[in-house]
Amino acid sequence: MKNSGKGFIFLAVMLPFVAEAQLSNPQQKTMIYPETKQENVKGTYFGTTVADPYRWLEDDRSEETKLWVEAQNAVTKAYLAKIPYRNDIRERLKKLMNYEKYSQPFKEGGYTYYYKNTGLQNQSVLYRQKEGGAPEVFLDPNTFSKDATSSMAGISFSKDGSMVAYQVSDGGSDWTRVIVLKANDKSVVGETLTDVKFSGIAWQGNTGFYYSSYDKPAEGSQLSGLTQYHKLFYHKLGTAQKDDQLIFGGDKTPRRYIGAGLTEDQHYLIISAANSTSGNELYIKDLKTKDGKIVPVVTNFDKNHSIIDNIGSKLFIYTNLNAPNGRVVTVDAAQPGVENWKELIKETENVLNASTGGGKLFADYIKDAVSMVLQYDMNGKLEHEIKLPGLGTAGGFGSKKEDKELYYTFTSYVYPATIFKYSVETGKSEVYKKSGVDFDPSNYESKQVFYPSKDGTKVPMILTYKKGIVLDGKNPTVLYGYGGFNISLTPAFSTANIVLMEQGGIYAVANLRGGGEYGEKWHLAGTKMQKQNVFDDFIAAGEYLIANKYTSKDYLASMGGSNGGLLVGTTLAQRPDLFKVAFPAVGVMDMLRYHKFTAGAGWNYDYGTAEDSKEMFEYLYKYSPVHALKPGVKYPATLVTTADHDDRVVPAHSFKFAATLQKDQAGDAPVLISIQTNAGHGAGKPTDKAIEEIADRWSFLFYNMGINYKK
Repeated sequence: MKNSGKGFIFLAVMLPFVAEAQLSNPQQKTMIYPETKQENVKGTYFGTTVADPYRWLEDDRSEETKLWVEAQNAVTKAYLAKIPYRNDIRERLKKLMNYEKYSQPFKEGGYTYYYKNTGLQNQSVLYRQKEGGAPEVFLDPNTFSKDATSSMAGISFSKDGSMVAYQVSDGGSDWTRVIVLKANDKSVVGETLTDVKFSGIAWQGNTGFYYSSYDKPAEGSQLSGLTQYHKLFYHKLGTAQKDDQLIFGGDKTPRRYIGAGLTEDQHYLIISAANSTSGNELYIKDLKTKDGKIVPVVTNFDKNHSIIDNIGSKLFIYTNLNAPNGRVVTVDAAQPGVENWKELIKETENVLNASTGGGKLFADYIKDAVSMVLQYDMNGKLEHEIKLPGLGTAGGFGSKKEDKELYYTFTSYVYPATIFKYSVETGKSEVYKKSGVDFDPSNYESKQVFYPSKDGTKVPMILTYKKGIVLDGKNPTVLYGYGGFNISLTPAFSTANIVLMEQGGIYAVANLRGGGEYGEKWHLAGTKMQKQNVFDDFIAAGEYLIANKYTSKDYLASMGGSNGGLLVGTTLAQRPDLFKVAFPAVGVMDMLRYHKFTAGAGWNYDYGTAEDSKEMFEYLYKYSPVHALKPGVKYPATLVTTADHDDRVVPAHSFKFAATLQKDQAGDAPVLISIQTNAGHGAGKPTDKAIEEIADRWSFLFYNMGINYKK
């Protein structure tokens, strides 16, 4: 398918004094934090009163919140700056990351386009070249803003490649603006579209395109206010955005998420609509029929579906309806209802992701969290199994129908991301671009283990480390997890992890329930009133690592972001004795109020909400990180990270968690929060900010484990 697409009393002038006088030595045992005012604010849920003393931190526009952020950042920066080897780690990271990086190329019009980063550029640059010609810069996001905090958030070309629309995110926000160009001379066409969010761009010919957005929040700021209902618009070039035609959504068909795309032949408009992060409706519109109607294909939100291709009126649909691990079906567009679907690729024991390219179907299976890719013809006949370099993750099997070759990327925890060129006819692959990172895979190894969770469920985990390490329980180990939203953690190389492994460290990734590694059943086993399974799986992973002497509680750290930040926050509260260090990043920490901000209400499929029922409230209240912390407990050394422009998981979650943890901490371990400015949930983060964040993490880890960093 084409392009489917806050207060306490604290004076600002006191900040330097706090940073220097209170934390002149990071080895100081007793931390002194900025005072955080507690207010007598409460909520009532099914007769239970819940104190919410830090609710004022939810107001991201208030001067009090701003001062609190500045005070906390001052304390954190002063602590980290005193760690003697932090600069050494930062310089090592800069050296490791200073190599050319390329994306998979793609063809539009008479050009081949690709992204390239010369090494330490904050944003990757989009280049293009004609066959036999020299590369030229097409778009350089480093020029979008003075500090490189504006980034490219998406790009879409018209079918003939002559028109292009690209999205710009400022400061990491999910809100974007859309700029339209003539591809040939890069001249701007029409006005810039604003206030676009969670949107692809689907061109219809060269005269206009479809995009999605929300009304601006009626209450609160644009970065934290609730965004309820998505709207699909058609924008005709040369007209004002205020005159754009509403195609789907709004008052008549209110949906939280709406996406659109066109089939490659421009025959059908495809609309996907959902109210949560799992399950969607599906609609089509025949664009070759005058006054064609929007026709339903699937009219409930029970399962996931997407149209991946068509041949004339024959539609190819990926679905997990009656197939928890996924399958591919076909149907005629004239009668597209579920009752007329015909199975083309059957469900297997492995989880399926499907795409098309070069007139073929590619079935990308996840088998025990690693990739296996098969090529089928459009009649469902198996043609090739793609021979991959090893156990890892392959991705990118998609291209135009006429392409004779396509590109994919393969990576693993010990295999830097490499781009391969693939012949659709022969099924042979060849290296197109090899990673230039200074890393010798022969010195490292990855090992998959299966361990029992609390209820006996076998959970896979991949451990990566330098060959020859001694299992004496003294290896600094980072346990990473996510466990939610049907997302699969498959092997991927990280330059940042080289620093950990060079110091004898272990990077462990547990494939927890709630993810998608074993299909819908695995996902559902970690949702709503089964969510404790996710935390049990993560705790059991830590216990396995200790029992098998990979590490010990004095050398074990937990790490996760977003839903994974929730994971780290909850397990820190439930098992503070298990971890020495914790890294909750951009986490969902207040489970009673998460659905009241931005698009948070869409997460209710995984979490449920405190308003659903008394039972659901009590379940959430018990594990919610902000509420599960208790005074007088010795908690791990914790570095909370968030960003002021995170409008996916608003920073108030992390603010309230850090304030509560600082208040309740009975031990000597530090509780710090780092709040990046002009940054968001993670996408588009400039290289320099990423390096600073990683240097902070490893410095904090080694220092609090008592490990001397070796150059």
